[in-house]
Amino acid sequence: MRILYGTGNQGKLSAMRRALKNLEVEIVGLKDLNSDLPQVEETGKNPLENARIKAYAYYKAFQTPVFSCDSGLYLKGIPEEYQPGVHVRRINDIELSDNEMLAYYSNLAAKFGRLPARYQNAICFILDKDHVYESMDDTLSGEEFFLVEKPHTRREPGFPLDSISVHKVTGQYYYDMEAVDAADELALDNGFYKFFRSIFSEERTL
Repeated sequence: MRILYGTGNQGKLSAMRRALKNLEVEIVGLKDLNSDLPQVEETGKNPLENARIKAYAYYKAFQTPVFSCDSGLYLKGIPEEYQPGVHVRRINDIELSDNEMLAYYSNLAAKFGRLPARYQNAICFILDKDHVYESMDDTLSGEEFFLVEKPHTRREPGFPLDSISVHKVTGQYYYDMEAVDAADELALDNGFYKFFRSIFSEERTL
């Protein structure tokens, strides 16, 4: 099955292809389409609402199985006006580049100290007009970690905040803890894999 992942972020596309590699699916992204893309305004109040908005917009445009994901970043110990929530990359109505994101959140950690943080992830998959599947289960979200002021030297396009992410227990950068980093990635991979596997198992019984 060919499924459209409603994202133009190649890093996220590669991560999802890794997560679903053991399923009989071909995952393509928006940049793989030779077509004009709809303008999607993410007006949801939480990650699931935004994932749903995007998935329906792309399904309406392309009439193909499609899923969209969205994330919210939730920080402890900061005033509400600084809480990113679903606006992780959009600050004061401005879409930030990777470098701008890194600078903004580094400055936030400098202002308030290292910040306990956790991503909450959601997904909406539209197989066809009669079959829509959604989840914002904890299995799709990562563990709590710290955002810190000083960035690691390593950069991954599309994932700027990984450079200031520190393991909560050891205090080490995730990039310096490949085994722990891999374990958290594996947990996320398993969450998305189980989401799709349960859907395809259900479809085969219908």
